[in-house]
Amino acid sequence: MAVSTDYQVKFPESGDLYSILAAEGIEFLLSHSGEVPLEYIHGKTICLFFSANWCRPCKDFTPELVKLYENLQTRGEELEIIFVSFDHDMTLFYEHFWCMPWLAVPFNLNLLNKLRDKYRISRIPSLVPLYSDEISVAEDVIGLIEDYGPEAFPFTKKRKAELKAIDDSKRIGGQLEKLLTHESRNYVVARNGSKVLVSKLVGKTIGLYFGAHWCPPFRSFTSQLLDVYNELATRDKGSFEVILVSTDRDSREFNINMTNMPWLAIPYEDRTRQDLCRIFSIKLIPALVIIGPEEKTVTTNAREMVSLYGSRSFPFTESRIVELKACLKKEGDSLPRKVKDKKHEHELKLDMAKAYVCDFCKKQGRFWAFSCDACDYDLHPTCVEEQDALLV
Repeated sequence: MAVSTDYQVKFPESGDLYSILAAEGIEFLLSHSGEVPLEYIHGKTICLFFSANWCRPCKDFTPELVKLYENLQTRGEELEIIFVSFDHDMTLFYEHFWCMPWLAVPFNLNLLNKLRDKYRISRIPSLVPLYSDEISVAEDVIGLIEDYGPEAFPFTKKRKAELKAIDDSKRIGGQLEKLLTHESRNYVVARNGSKVLVSKLVGKTIGLYFGAHWCPPFRSFTSQLLDVYNELATRDKGSFEVILVSTDRDSREFNINMTNMPWLAIPYEDRTRQDLCRIFSIKLIPALVIIGPEEKTVTTNAREMVSLYGSRSFPFTESRIVELKACLKKEGDSLPRKVKDKKHEHELKLDMAKAYVCDFCKKQGRFWAFSCDACDYDLHPTCVEEQDALLV
């Protein structure tokens, strides 16, 4: 996800573009149906799109820009994009231009050099809005579009601040439906394809689970989260729900993910997945964000809580973790530091273990264990007591 910084940019009036075109003797722009007089773009918001057929990031970004352009055209926005080619020859120029629904300046290396210098283009793809007034815009317009799509228009610093304020409001919380839905979708999906209204989830503790099937740490943590989910489903019936926010590479991987999970998901084709990653600044997966019953964000680091404390960390608040630590300390203080158990030849020391399997009862343990420094041997404290071990 793109990261952009702001700085004050004084964009020249679109008249500067006309002057440069005139200096090269250019009186028209190109469209797929032929030449277009320059008068056609008068009065419109003009954006110069610097790109090239040989540039992989350009080819990856262009379809996204096409969607934005078509969306804004449908909305009736007076926007025109003009392609400025960094290609090496006419053939590559037309091959790249063919996938664009907007206009282009004729292929001309002298013109490219003048426009590149005028608008200080240091990398491609670049999108440069031309305004008639001095307007402060985000430096990385490409990143702004990648983050917000059509909502990024008109690509100004003011608009970016508005969008970030909306993100902040959603992240702080208070309205689960505003966070997870939009005008075209008011539900999440189950693995059997059924739809569950988000309004039915209000009042529950919600875990937004970010991850992808291709990620080994995600698959490993999923088994831990599954244990917690099932334990809480039995113990606190219906109070906890998980919603997958997939970062899978395609719908096939997403579907594989869902077959192994009992919980819900944001539909794969929905842009809300990307929005949630941006809103909660998800940089690494897996990640688990908790939304409390009051619809406010409780923590963005529930993965660590689940890894350390399992279902005992519910409802994943900081106060609960403080309480757990105090409780575990009290448990530890009540146990001897060392034991000599008749089932094992070596002395066993009290140790804190995130998870282990007791070598006597063969059941999984967590937290306190009596462990052997000389070999891989662990006993649950209750197993030591049950065998009448000699305490020292």
